[in-house]
Amino acid sequence: MITETKIRKLEPDITVAEICGRLNLGNSLVSIEGSLKRLIEQGARKLVVDLAAVNYIDSSGIGMLVSCYGAMDQAGGRIRIAGTQGSVAKAFRLVHLDRIIPFDADAETACRNIGTDAAAAS
Repeated sequence: MITETKIRKLEPDITVAEICGRLNLGNSLVSIEGSLKRLIEQGARKLVVDLAAVNYIDSSGIGMLVSCYGAMDQAGGRIRIAGTQGSVAKAFRLVHLDRIIPFDADAETACRNIGTDAAAAS
């Protein structure tokens, strides 16, 4: 399966990155990380990473998400992960990623919560 990323902007200031396929070591992971970090560099401060269509993740994929979270934190913004399921959710639970990055059941909930996060931080 080819890994793809779709970026969409929601009003007023939320960016959603929908990823489908596999998040594992390789060129596509490097490309996705570059895309997410470019969004942060270009001013995105509320980013929802929708992984509902991701069917596999390895330690490189988890590391990429942690790296992007760190970049966003340094920029003063927020990231939430949405839609993990199956082996991806199991991998995240195994490494306790939820202690670092907030998770939501779906992108709609994540968008609502990221707005709340930003309001609470102000």
